[in-house]
Amino acid sequence: MQKLFVTSLVSCASLASTTTIPAHADGFIADSHGTLELRNYYFNDGYRDGGEDRKEWAQGFLLDLQSGFTPGTIGVGLDALALVGLKLDSSPAHADTGLIPVHDNGHAADEFSTLGLTAKVRVGDALIKSGTLLTRIPVLVYNDGRLLPQTFRGTQVEYTGITDLYLHAGHLDKNKTRNSTDSVDMTPSGYRGNEGTDFDFAGATYKANSNLSLTGYFGEMRDFYRQGFLGIVHKWQLGSGSVTSDLRYFDSADAGRAYNGKVDADMLSSLFTYRLGGHALGLGYQKLFGDTALPYVNGGSVYSFSNASVGKFIQAGEKTWMARYDYDFAALGLPGLTLMTRYYKGEQGAYKGIEAREHETNTSLKYVVQSGRFKGVGTQLSHAISRSTYSDDRDNYRIYLTYEIALW
Repeated sequence: MQKLFVTSLVSCASLASTTTIPAHADGFIADSHGTLELRNYYFNDGYRDGGEDRKEWAQGFLLDLQSGFTPGTIGVGLDALALVGLKLDSSPAHADTGLIPVHDNGHAADEFSTLGLTAKVRVGDALIKSGTLLTRIPVLVYNDGRLLPQTFRGTQVEYTGITDLYLHAGHLDKNKTRNSTDSVDMTPSGYRGNEGTDFDFAGATYKANSNLSLTGYFGEMRDFYRQGFLGIVHKWQLGSGSVTSDLRYFDSADAGRAYNGKVDADMLSSLFTYRLGGHALGLGYQKLFGDTALPYVNGGSVYSFSNASVGKFIQAGEKTWMARYDYDFAALGLPGLTLMTRYYKGEQGAYKGIEAREHETNTSLKYVVQSGRFKGVGTQLSHAISRSTYSDDRDNYRIYLTYEIALW
């Protein structure tokens, strides 16, 4: 473990030592920062229909080094992201949880690691990044639900030169899933063919006032599908509390050669949340329109309120009711302790000729130490119960231990 981790650190240090930094690059060093995040993760996926449980235990290291920018009209910077995963416990009968890679012989890898570099240039109010990206936009969401995050490779531009308006566009050509070191072309979830492609996107967020924001994005996975998104978030005071309305609409269709077949899926996803003190109660409704399920990138997540611990509730025609309750124990003098529980019920969907009906319950209790020697140490216990007419019934248990260290 030490040898592997040191190798990643040395790679980053070697990069810094061999990179030419312009003279008087005070901001490059002075504004830099680095963090090391430790993730210890136990995952147990229990199959209620007779299949073997999937259960594994692993340790992850995420080293994130970010420079500042060289001074001047054009500022240059460089970031590095080193990811290391170590197997602590696994067996062929219970592997393939998504924590760590699995070899062809069914055995989980003892370790896996990857190093991502990102060059960045700041020109006025524009920021250009090229290299490894953690893209999280409505039409493309990287997956960080296991030991290490999914990463993308490409170039993006962000512009903030207009008051209250954020502009964003980019082109991605490769991705690494959350338990892989292979950089591969983009494909949609569920695709079994050999063709891969790129992903283009553009979007904007406008903050109309302190209580209202509007977001629009367009993304296209070339020769597979295109997807538009419109979102509205509004907050208003209601008595001693507040209500937040979050509405999201997706419009999806096939594109180019349509390697994965026809795509015809629109989706409305909504959540209305009332907050009072430490309490937050949310009620939501989601509906899909069209003949196919909502498309999304292979290995990724979905920017909807139904992206639960196990299911996604995005089959053709499916409608989903949801309820969520959060409590922050800081209201009782216990800062750092939070509780979340939520319930989903999906029905009237269609999956390969059968009716898609499903329901899921998620519960999570999390605590992060707020002060003292162990400040930043966190633990989280999560449980999910998933029942479905078109996939395996599962009881899911997860235990996280995390610690984020500021290196400088």
